[in-house]
Amino acid sequence: MNGWLWAATAFAGALLPLAVVAALRPAVHGLVALELGGLDAALTLLLLSEGTRSQSFATLALVLAVTSFAGSVAFVRFLAVLEAAGRRRR
Repeated sequence: MNGWLWAATAFAGALLPLAVVAALRPAVHGLVALELGGLDAALTLLLLSEGTRSQSFATLALVLAVTSFAGSVAFVRFLAVLEAAGRRRR
């Protein structure tokens, strides 16, 4: 166990509070938690890659970063449509 793996463990543990915020808070707060969770998970994978000297974790981190951003953009679009539908109801 080296320093890279200890840091990856700490970053992985930081995902739990973000998951709680995403699940229990309003949608805007959940979006911020989602963004931070994607960043945290990508950094965790990069630390795992360095700690285990495995290139596959680095590739996975890159793919996660791109898909996390795309998912967040889709979620913002969903929130905009949901808000517009709420305005029409009033």
